[in-house]
Amino acid sequence: MTGNGQCRHGDGTAEMQKLCISIVPIFNHLEPTEMNEIVKHTHSVSHPRGHTIYHAGDISDGLYIVHKGRVKIYRLSESGKEQLVRILEPGDFTGELSLFSETVHDAYAEAMQKVELCVMSRDDFQKFLLKYPAISLKVLGEFSTRLAKTEKQAARIAMETTDTRIAMYLADLAEEWNSDRIELPMTRKDLASHIGTTPETISRKLAEFEDAGWIRQLSQREIQILDVDALLLV
Repeated sequence: MTGNGQCRHGDGTAEMQKLCISIVPIFNHLEPTEMNEIVKHTHSVSHPRGHTIYHAGDISDGLYIVHKGRVKIYRLSESGKEQLVRILEPGDFTGELSLFSETVHDAYAEAMQKVELCVMSRDDFQKFLLKYPAISLKVLGEFSTRLAKTEKQAARIAMETTDTRIAMYLADLAEEWNSDRIELPMTRKDLASHIGTTPETISRKLAEFEDAGWIRQLSQREIQILDVDALLLV
């Protein structure tokens, strides 16, 4: 369950695992007794920052749920270029495709900071899918959401300019945070990979947006949106 086998197993108290399960959308609709049953079939794992949780090509044999920290999922091209797929936050999960058929990971998972995961084996999860069919519907809903996000991102990269992609990303983040102050959830290198450009271009465009009076860069990660309407018109 641990990719290259270098992860560190934490103490993993039942309470921590229950908290972990309770924040996952595919489980949080369950009754307390049902949730407790699922908790008994999970174990906790911790990884330090920068650790690869699993590699592309590793056997995918279970569900990994983020309890604390962030995990980035990415692919590598034949030339070694990294393509960010998504960032996992607490409550998000990965490894779900193995739950329906035996497969291997097609991407890498790396801890962006110290992370705590709750892990459930493929066999155990399949049993719960049969016992609690509502979980299956929740998983399908998650698949649908991810597919929509992937298609939206692919369309942006194919059809919109770099300026527009960066501006829309900032505007979307402001809407998600419901605030004019946002914090980039990833490094500029990862952001560049996510929207199909380079870190240098990200820095240059942010400086141009700041000169135009649309944003203010408070730090390397923190940005204040001064004119979201201008960003939406880029």
